[in-house]
Amino acid sequence: MSEVKLSAQIRDTFGKGSARQARRDALTPAVIYGHGTDPKHVNVDAHALQLALRTPNVLISLDLGDAGTELVIPKAVQKHPLKRSVSHVDFLIVKKGEKVTVDVAIVTEGDLAAGGNMLETLQNTISVEAEATHIPTEVTVSIAGLEAGATIHASDLVLPKGTTLAVDGDIAVLQVVAPQAEEPAAEAAEGTEA
Repeated sequence: MSEVKLSAQIRDTFGKGSARQARRDALTPAVIYGHGTDPKHVNVDAHALQLALRTPNVLISLDLGDAGTELVIPKAVQKHPLKRSVSHVDFLIVKKGEKVTVDVAIVTEGDLAAGGNMLETLQNTISVEAEATHIPTEVTVSIAGLEAGATIHASDLVLPKGTTLAVDGDIAVLQVVAPQAEEPAAEAAEGTEA
């Protein structure tokens, strides 16, 4: 995964008023923490940050001007409930070679066996441990030819090299269910008349 470079300004004012002013100036307030360092409060260009956050678990190189640069990943992203714009981000400092635990999207490929079976998604994401500079964007699982009753567990997922599960392998991720028999409409109508 390539890293995204963003610039940030250290901020020395705090509170709701300061955060509102930053948002009016097209900046997003954020906090950088981790590795036993004191938290750093920064403002990041809102548009550039929004674009960067389109990639899940994006690796960001934050240029802090005179304070140097920090390699971070977004740990918590708060969004405005109506506008869906990013209103605040917590960044976690990472080092190259360090392992981090993140949630990765599960993506399916292929078609189920014929017969009208349906795929039930039990987990949309899976927690994995990966090197901070090689976080997978998704885990792909093949459902080709699966029949009713088939279940895919976390341990069945094929993870990229250097990535391990951070959850119990017995957790069910996907399952194939048979279609439910529907009551014919004519029988239902007769039952209501009687």
